[in-house]
Amino acid sequence: MKRTNQNAIKNLFPYLILVVVIFVVLSVLNIGRTTVHEITTGELMSEIANKNVTEITITPSGEESVYYIDGKLGSYGENEQFRATVVEAEIDSITKYAESNNLKVYETNPDPGTISWWYIIINIVPLLILVGATYYIFMKMANSNKGSMDFGKSRAKLSSDGGKVRFKDVAGLKEEKEEVAELIDFLKNPKKFQKLGARIPKGVLLVGPPGTGKTLLAKAVAGEANVPFYFISGSDFVELFVGVGASRVRDMFKEAKRNAPCLIFIDEIDAVGRQRGSGIGGGHDEREQTLNQLLTEMDGFGANEGIIIIAATNRPDVLDPALLRPGRFDRQVTVNLPDTEEREAILEVHAKNKILAPNVNLKSISQRTSGFSGADLENLMNEAALLAVRRDEPAITLQDIDEATDRVLMGPAKTSRKLSGDVKWLTAVHESGHAVLGLKLKDAMEVQKITIVPRGMAGGYTAYTPKEDNISRYTKNEMIAMITSCLGGRAAEELFLDDITTGASDDFKRATGLARSMVTEYGMSDLGPIRYEANSSENVFLGRDYNKTKNYSDQVALEIDQEARKIIMECYENAKKILKENKDLVMLLSHTLIERETITKEQIDELVRKGKIEGGSFDISDEPTLTKLREEAKSLKIKGYSKMSKDELEQAISDAENEMEQE
Repeated sequence: MKRTNQNAIKNLFPYLILVVVIFVVLSVLNIGRTTVHEITTGELMSEIANKNVTEITITPSGEESVYYIDGKLGSYGENEQFRATVVEAEIDSITKYAESNNLKVYETNPDPGTISWWYIIINIVPLLILVGATYYIFMKMANSNKGSMDFGKSRAKLSSDGGKVRFKDVAGLKEEKEEVAELIDFLKNPKKFQKLGARIPKGVLLVGPPGTGKTLLAKAVAGEANVPFYFISGSDFVELFVGVGASRVRDMFKEAKRNAPCLIFIDEIDAVGRQRGSGIGGGHDEREQTLNQLLTEMDGFGANEGIIIIAATNRPDVLDPALLRPGRFDRQVTVNLPDTEEREAILEVHAKNKILAPNVNLKSISQRTSGFSGADLENLMNEAALLAVRRDEPAITLQDIDEATDRVLMGPAKTSRKLSGDVKWLTAVHESGHAVLGLKLKDAMEVQKITIVPRGMAGGYTAYTPKEDNISRYTKNEMIAMITSCLGGRAAEELFLDDITTGASDDFKRATGLARSMVTEYGMSDLGPIRYEANSSENVFLGRDYNKTKNYSDQVALEIDQEARKIIMECYENAKKILKENKDLVMLLSHTLIERETITKEQIDELVRKGKIEGGSFDISDEPTLTKLREEAKSLKIKGYSKMSKDELEQAISDAENEMEQE
């Protein structure tokens, strides 16, 4: 708001200057000047004799030997004066007569043949000031409107730090760097390629999920080649008026040819490069004309002119096929999510300017952050630093990083929400069901953490990580294990609680999606290796056609539903079987969660090995005694007995027996 007020004042400043100048000029020129009474020489002499004249001024008229005598009479008002016209021969006698009557005489210019400088200042200079001020204001207005006349100019900007980024600043992406390395060789030494008749790719398309480092990789190419780096977003081409985007494309390539060799980076190219004539409502004239001009310009310059275009998108499936043909974007480089080693390297880059506690192991953190992109890891370290500052700690601890991981995934912990004992016990049993299946299923992912602290929309959660960084491909057994783990919460509720809750709704959503994908996309059912449905990412608003062909009959649709239900029910029965066999472990984890609220992988492993956590926790050896105490408490109709510890049960039973004796 403050900047807006400053800009408004700045825009009004020329007009204020013009008002002041006009006011000064009008004042100097004396608009609305005093009334002048013409009198004769005789009348003047008579008024002087009567002592009625206060002062007189003699001024040459500009004509030879003719003067004006101006003055004021005692009876005149403030804006009145007289004027008498006399010849040069009468000047001396009038002057002597006035002085003899003690009247002061002023002579502005005794020589009528010359022009008074005061006359020039009074009459000419104000006009010059007015003309100059008017010219200044018109020029100011013309310059302020200059930008509105340049809407057809390119919006591509020359990066100020494009020459500073190097490959060493880009952690990971080993194969991706090798793919673009020859672009650097061409920009540095194009003659080497021209000598053998090699055609360097005109365009390289970087494809990958958001935050994986596509823009940083493009900057590193420009930095290593030490050439100008122009960057622009796909949305900067498209405007309200048809033809503006095409004009900007022409101007961008014109500027690039003047500065070749150079590199042009177009971010989010799908904003302008989507398929033509697709989607609801048909095409978009401005976007399609812009795309047509881009296609023409990429064909319009030779293979070795020194201009290379790098574009980035996370939706290559919606791009127009003409944009991806050889001669335009010749090469696609997939920038994947980092694996464990790459995540460790990225964490080291983002930890350079941070103070870490001695117990922080970046390798361990990289193993627990499967599926994180480079941007996620940068945000993770920044959140950990903010938490350390908030807690007034001298260094970033492992606890800060764990908390930051949870914040990135699920949101901040809702520590102010006080949960009752019943709700905490329900959540603990639910999450323990997930965790036990993750521990006991051979093909399940590793359990990293269990918590009953509410975060976001979840009352608690169990964190898993893949055993290997194979996040793009899963076996059938791994898919079955994931579905079974998702159903573990509801299975535990049904087995160990007197009721079931709505907390498993999101688990059902994930399990149903996985089961249906196994049937319709991956061919992992009795319906055979047939793809019945397209991937859900092919949505109409992203550039696909509105009407999708239904490539299966109603009978097959029924069979698909039956197969998906069969997979889920088999997984659910298996989940209940495993949990029944490991009831002691479920109770152990549940009681430990009630006590600690959050337990990590190391603590879970310790519980499985020893039955307790060093430093105090529920001991699995107490379970037989607890079973007897619960049965006794149930017979005594003690409320909430299933959530009580051993000591609490003994006290409650003793109190109940005392009450019965008193009765």
